[in-house]
Amino acid sequence: MTKSEKRNKLITVINFWLGERQFMKTTYKTKQQDLVLKFLKSTNGAHFTAEDVRNYFSSSENSLGVATIYRHLEKFIEDGSVVKYFIDDKSAACFQYVGTECEKGEKTNPHFHIKCEKCGRLIHLDCEELEHLQNHLQNEHGIRLNPFKTVFYGVCADCDSQCEK
Repeated sequence: MTKSEKRNKLITVINFWLGERQFMKTTYKTKQQDLVLKFLKSTNGAHFTAEDVRNYFSSSENSLGVATIYRHLEKFIEDGSVVKYFIDDKSAACFQYVGTECEKGEKTNPHFHIKCEKCGRLIHLDCEELEHLQNHLQNEHGIRLNPFKTVFYGVCADCDSQCEK
């Protein structure tokens, strides 16, 4: 066998091994992963932080460590069933489970967010006017907004009504 043939055979074996490892990595499931997935599905598309997940599991018999939670969230981000948002430099990252839309073969509906400056709540903004703004910025100014990373700031109706009292 020539050097070139040996090299090609070695490359084939390595590629096969790496491919098998990747296959094993993506199909391997643990009890913890199933628990995290069950929690994610229970959020019904609401935003949550890793701390929310930790708090949920710390009050149950299935306590999970923060590193385990982050590891599984990252896996779900990679497979597209979870979206990660960075609201600002001071807040923890937010996550949103979008698996049900992905399982139906639909794309996640891009939407903007508003963060209440009083209570810190993150609110979905499904608003046609914002789509018009997005199109205007693209067409007139050459700016393409990323709706998953665009956050508006204001005061939510609940906090605003408390201020009026």
